[in-house]
Amino acid sequence: MKGDGKNEDCKGLNLDRRKFLKITGLSVAGLSFSSVFSFIPKGSFANQSKQKTSPSIRKWAMVINLAACAKRPNCSDCIDACNIVHNIPTLKTPKKEIKWIWKVPYVSAFPENIHLPVKNGLKGLPVMVLCNHCENPPCVKVCPTKATWKREDGIVMMDYHRCIGCRYCMAACPYGARSFNWFDPRLFLKTVYQDFPTRTKGVVEKCNFCEERVARGFLPACVEACKENAIVFGDLANADAEVSKILQERHCIVRKPHLGTEPKVFYII
Repeated sequence: MKGDGKNEDCKGLNLDRRKFLKITGLSVAGLSFSSVFSFIPKGSFANQSKQKTSPSIRKWAMVINLAACAKRPNCSDCIDACNIVHNIPTLKTPKKEIKWIWKVPYVSAFPENIHLPVKNGLKGLPVMVLCNHCENPPCVKVCPTKATWKREDGIVMMDYHRCIGCRYCMAACPYGARSFNWFDPRLFLKTVYQDFPTRTKGVVEKCNFCEERVARGFLPACVEACKENAIVFGDLANADAEVSKILQERHCIVRKPHLGTEPKVFYII
């Protein structure tokens, strides 16, 4: 699926969550949560069933339904869940904060698409953004230590031990998806989530599509936390996966398609 081509021809959506989980082999029990904190078991994911293994290479992608997300414009459940399970510190200085998932105005997310007709006043609402896990990631090309690389399944990874803090990847990323640790992030954590490593001062970090959860057969934390089912995650290599069907049936867009990075985060407008 080309981020700047075929995705523009998408046509319909049926966010049948159970069907999606069945098709992709990702199933989760207890998806009704009183708060974003309640969905995270202490030290485990005991309430979630595991994904069936497959010898074939997967191609992970995400679809964000902006209309569904707009039903709760002030919601931050996806961000809060991501911050918790990845030990992301809370810093009050905007220029030095660490962001894996955040929100920006529609016109900032899609400046090249502001001419497109959009229903429900979406252009006036914030858009969830994150690392696009590009097919052609410019960040990987400029890293001198190979601290960032793209896996066969499409996830763009970070090795915090290899990172020397040169920030070339930050300069190369056209989506502003990477953050630099100006301070020791561990000093700003109220609690430490044991299932994911903490980082140190002087390294870059970003969204990793929850690869540590996906490897164990679980959905990304942001998908789990979303009460509006606005985020769909799955395998593009599987034609029967819900993400594949959405991209065939709905009109979707990606961020900055003219750059040829071919993002794997798609948006339904």
